[in-house]
Amino acid sequence: QVQLVESGGSAVQTGGSLRLSCIASVYTYSNICMGWFRQVPGKGREAVAVIHRNAEQKYADSVKGRFTISRDNNKDTLFLQMNNLKPEDTAMYYCVADAGRTPAWRSCGMGENEYSSWGQGTQVTVSS
Repeated sequence: QVQLVESGGSAVQTGGSLRLSCIASVYTYSNICMGWFRQVPGKGREAVAVIHRNAEQKYADSVKGRFTISRDNNKDTLFLQMNNLKPEDTAMYYCVADAGRTPAWRSCGMGENEYSSWGQGTQVTVSS
């Protein structure tokens, strides 16, 4: 399995920005789809954004226009640029990868069961 390590989480004020990074410990060539999920206490994991190797992106409605997902296939790195942060963005953010489950011709899904590899998470806290 691919090992994923997130970084960049922090405590910020409403309206602030953060950039999360995720580095894979091994080659990510087989990871057609990668993305970011988030979770708050008492709730399930929610897809924030996913990205295909061809750069096709999908976002949760709650973050459209504020967050941008990107990836560097050569450096095995995934990013999430978060702007205009809101208190409701407070959560543990997880980097995910499909670990070869997704055919290259298919779009990336937003369901957590589509992703086999998960990072340890990085905490984002937005204060009002």
